[in-house]
Amino acid sequence: MTSLGTIFWGLIDPWLFMSCSLYYLPPTILALLRARDVSTLFSWPRLQAAWFGRFWAWAGPGVREGGQVRVGSLLEGRVRGGQIVDGDSDEDRAAAAALRVRGVVIEVGAGSGMWVNMFAKVGGVQRVFGVEPNAASQPALERRVKEAGLDGVYEVVPVGIEELGDASRWDGKIEPESVDCIVSILCLCSIPDQEANIATLYGYLKKGGRWYVYEHVQAKRNLFMKLYQRFVNLFWPHVIGGCELCRDTETALKNAGEWQSFELAQPPEEPWYHTLPHILGVLTK
Repeated sequence: MTSLGTIFWGLIDPWLFMSCSLYYLPPTILALLRARDVSTLFSWPRLQAAWFGRFWAWAGPGVREGGQVRVGSLLEGRVRGGQIVDGDSDEDRAAAAALRVRGVVIEVGAGSGMWVNMFAKVGGVQRVFGVEPNAASQPALERRVKEAGLDGVYEVVPVGIEELGDASRWDGKIEPESVDCIVSILCLCSIPDQEANIATLYGYLKKGGRWYVYEHVQAKRNLFMKLYQRFVNLFWPHVIGGCELCRDTETALKNAGEWQSFELAQPPEEPWYHTLPHILGVLTK
């Protein structure tokens, strides 16, 4: 049985995370003052992006460490029903090989490149379009692409989802139904106009293409957590770079279009008092 202390610290965890983010706001402002970047100081979206970039440089590695087993297993095709499957039978290996990420890939919200090396480890990936419109994150992303040995394979796309097909906005263009796989890792919580952008991404996926999902989503297991999550979300987006806790991402994905298979589930080991419950799985168009 879970102790009251464990539940308490689980519920208080998002507040501790927000306090860590707030710690990085004064040095962000100071750095902008020193650089005489007045335009960013007086633009909340740009200031928030600069602040979040500085905070995430510290927080990102911890988030990556906590999620790398799930993400690695997801991209290797070893996730079923929200759980990692580690079977060694020929059947298990064949099933994983059939579901492994491959071909031409869009990575949504690539950020500072936390998951870039996963594409090198999986193998079979021919090209990756790493979508990241936040200029503050792009230098770290480009550095990690080089460190992973993916020069010429991984292209940083410095625009938003809505501009991927517009050659006038970046040095390239993605054609409709030209992508084998889409990967979204902890990013659909913060994209603007989530439903419209998910539908746009769906249009780039080939028939038979796969969407690999690992996202935190709205709480559904009990009424208390639904209400508590909504309360935390009054503050969370302002402090954590526009991230939203209460998005029904599963429904938005389901409504994007027709799917041959739609397998998303919350990892069963996540406790009921988790303020950031996740969904994990693969969708096939």
